[in-house]
Amino acid sequence: MSRSKHAGGFRNALKEVFSYKSALIGIAILLLLVCLSIYTIITIPLPEAIHAWRSSEIWSKNPRNAQPEWIEIFYGKKLPRTIIVSSKGINASETPLEDGKRAFSLILFFNYDYEDFPPEIIVFFNSSYSEKLTIDVYWIRPDGEEIRLKRHTLRRPDDKLYLSNDLGLELQLERLVESKIGKANFTVTVERGLFMEYSKTLRVLKGRYGIRFESVLNAGDTLEAEVVVYGLVYGLAGTDHLRRPLIIGLLWGTPIAMSFGLAASILTTVLSLIIGTISGWYGGVIDSVIQRATEINAVLPFLPILILLTTFYRIDIFVILLSIILLNIFSLGIKSTRILVMQIKSYPYIEAAQAYGASNLRLILLYVIPKIMPPVVPAMISSVPGFVFLEAALSFLGLGDPFLPTWGKIINDAYTHGALYKGFYYWILEPAFLLILCSVSFALIGIALERTVNPKLKEL
Repeated sequence: MSRSKHAGGFRNALKEVFSYKSALIGIAILLLLVCLSIYTIITIPLPEAIHAWRSSEIWSKNPRNAQPEWIEIFYGKKLPRTIIVSSKGINASETPLEDGKRAFSLILFFNYDYEDFPPEIIVFFNSSYSEKLTIDVYWIRPDGEEIRLKRHTLRRPDDKLYLSNDLGLELQLERLVESKIGKANFTVTVERGLFMEYSKTLRVLKGRYGIRFESVLNAGDTLEAEVVVYGLVYGLAGTDHLRRPLIIGLLWGTPIAMSFGLAASILTTVLSLIIGTISGWYGGVIDSVIQRATEINAVLPFLPILILLTTFYRIDIFVILLSIILLNIFSLGIKSTRILVMQIKSYPYIEAAQAYGASNLRLILLYVIPKIMPPVVPAMISSVPGFVFLEAALSFLGLGDPFLPTWGKIINDAYTHGALYKGFYYWILEPAFLLILCSVSFALIGIALERTVNPKLKEL
């Protein structure tokens, strides 16, 4: 009978919680974040995510600091995507020469239909050679003009040719543009010189471009090339200064933030509840020791101590979580719990149960804890955003787990590399938006729960 009564009371409380629109919105957001977390854990296992986040070399063919593709909505034009053209599967022209050598010629074509210039052009070579290998590089424009870019000598088999960083090529293209249209009223970069229309107005010449490589190969020599014309936008979340897709950090930041916030909130609340209950129930020396520890902890500077701990010890997410729990279990909430327990302890049915020989553990678990739990649960849910922001703040200060891709780490990287100064607002706004979304979901649910258990708040 008692069990069915409790079940009915729980159903009524749950029904009342769902009657608040704020709770429905909070639960909807929370379910979305939970689904996102499950999707992330299944599709991108944590070891792979950590390896991808810490290995910038694997992203060498991604654009640097590229904005997300949806940013085109605000620009009103089609921004360049990264174009990769490889020589694999393309037959090069080879003409036999004397002494077993052969003349090598390879042309790679691609279409460029965007309304802005690319930020960078790099040629990746894959070769094998017995002696020094020199390559002549030519640029073919849609209007049929061919430009000799430079002669490049390979320094290693996997050498790269950075066209965008070549000051000599930039000066050569500036002179070419000046010979075509006269003195330009804009700065001629390598990308502009290669992709612009020859007119006083700076415009992209759309059409079919080509890049030709010519060399003389010895017997047994091979040469492959891959041209990467980098874009201004990339994927759903863009890239950072190391060309890493931010979507990896944003996705994995979701389960990390939620699990960290929930673990810290639940463990801190439960341990504080147990300590406060012990203090109020047993009294005497135990009560005095717990109360003095609570008062000492209340005057200790929480954040400086946490910074000190994470500075001197190996930083990982578990050390941070343990430090936060230890610094929060002796909170002032223990005093409130103690007062409630002392009031409940004096109830007649408690005294009657003690007279019948009920143990302290039975009384605490069956009579005391159920009485003090209703106001504790909303407070526990409402404290989750604080711990989520705390983990992000520690990562922002460089004191978070250096291996895990988290929202705070993304914001730290953005701040360190001048994202706001350089106009890369997406780099900060995306993790900040997810932080706020996660915090708002728990806050809305906590407010609804508090209104359910506190009749005075229902009138507001």
